[in-house]
Amino acid sequence: MNTLKALWNDEQGASMAEYALLMALIAVATIGAITALRDQIITIFTDATTTLSTAGSAGS
Repeated sequence: MNTLKALWNDEQGASMAEYALLMALIAVATIGAITALRDQIITIFTDATTTLSTAGSAGS
């Protein structure tokens, strides 16, 4: 129990609030990147789906 209290009171390193802010920043950056690249991402997956469907049909 004393170890847990010592860890709780230890102020070295990053705090939970700092980690939460970092995660929020990463989430905002990821959402922004996905939003900006939305059309390109859709094109990539559409092309992959078409290629896989064509390859599957050719093997039958």
